[in-house]
Amino acid sequence: MATFKEAPPNAGAAEKLMNWVDNRFPATKLYKEHLSEYYAPKNFNFWYFFGSLALLVLVIQIVTGIFLVMHYKPDAALAFASVEYIMRDVPWGWLVRYMHSTGASAFFVVVYLHMFRGLIYGSYRKPRELVWIFGCAIFLCLMAEAFMGYLLPWGQMSYWGAQVIVNLFAAIPFVGPDLALLIRGDYVVGDATLNRFFSFHVIAVPLVLLGLVAAHIIALHEVGSNNPDGVEIKAKKDAQGRPLDGIPFHPYYTVHDILGVSVFLIAFTAIVFFAPEFGGYFLEYNNFIPADPLKTPAHIAPVWYFTPFYSMLRAITSEMMYVLIVCVIGAAAFGVLKAKASNVFKTAFLVGAVVAVAAMLAIDAKFWGVVVMGGAVIILFFLPWLDHSPAKSIRYRPGWHKILYGVFVVVFAVLGYLGVQPPSPIGERVSQVGTLFYFGFFLLMPWWSRLGEFKPVPDRVTFAAH
Repeated sequence: MATFKEAPPNAGAAEKLMNWVDNRFPATKLYKEHLSEYYAPKNFNFWYFFGSLALLVLVIQIVTGIFLVMHYKPDAALAFASVEYIMRDVPWGWLVRYMHSTGASAFFVVVYLHMFRGLIYGSYRKPRELVWIFGCAIFLCLMAEAFMGYLLPWGQMSYWGAQVIVNLFAAIPFVGPDLALLIRGDYVVGDATLNRFFSFHVIAVPLVLLGLVAAHIIALHEVGSNNPDGVEIKAKKDAQGRPLDGIPFHPYYTVHDILGVSVFLIAFTAIVFFAPEFGGYFLEYNNFIPADPLKTPAHIAPVWYFTPFYSMLRAITSEMMYVLIVCVIGAAAFGVLKAKASNVFKTAFLVGAVVAVAAMLAIDAKFWGVVVMGGAVIILFFLPWLDHSPAKSIRYRPGWHKILYGVFVVVFAVLGYLGVQPPSPIGERVSQVGTLFYFGFFLLMPWWSRLGEFKPVPDRVTFAAH
């Protein structure tokens, strides 16, 4: 039987109430472990705003989503009209809808910046591998949530975008057609598809997302936060066991994050009130036209946050397959000649390469486009084991590493831009080069991350009070 802690005789009503709660639920314990006694590095910079901002946007999306569901009708005959009803007749419905649609784009802006911060400061390195994996799972889950939510307005781009993406699954050999049928719930995107996507968007995926967010935060607080220097603050503690280079998360960083939240909300509200469509990037103009299965838009493109991966999908043509085959053969030859492994392993590696080449020749390029698009996200999960750099943080790596990361960002942005544009021969070539660079950046990381002259990493964090 649990031992109850008694409140002091002269305790006030609030203290007695808190004591009563603590005897039955670890409220104070959780507050101390995750806020007041959770020591974070004292040298956080503005890049560390984006974790808390992601949590804020998640709350905005859940709250606005609840109010939208009150009036939305997941019926192919009524969905578009129900969105118009929300926009025109529901009091403040236009504001709730624009907050939700802008919030979707804001979520990806914040998450992309949050992931980039992890990339440049090595936040995925030991002992934070699981924190990174949970984060990548959140990103994958977020993509599924956004895609399913995109269908719900039942506009032209919603309908045809879903038609294109679902049909990609049909390219998978043997099980593809049945899998596409299962996802659609019908032979075409229709009422059954809308109901499926609505239930997943509103119930199933958010539950998984919330669970992953909780796991991400718990894992982070278990190993401690990384910092711009990549120095482990738990290595040096005072007599009370507190990190010498750490400060309590609350009140220091809860107050610190108010600055980031304030700037974010100013930008967010400016977009919601003055440019909710954001030039057609946040809300496409075609999506203000009811879905028409008999009229295909001139150019079908996903929302901006999917376009880098969509560009990679379109980059895989029949001729691009020969380039990929050469890459596989080159990688196999390099592995056999340079790898310090047994002959059995080398033989198995060579056989695997031959099988891969045969499959690439036998299976249609459309399928490999889907593989590349999915692989572009999945490869992020393996980043902790691809980076062999002696220094975690970009601060102590060779100068050309910074240039390489800069080029990676530019290539990713160019791929995103090309994904919005109609297909063109020049765009196709650029996206093919960008795709090769994207995968080369990660797959060659075990080699290039060790090259160059590294700066000495300090024992303590570098910090200047401001």
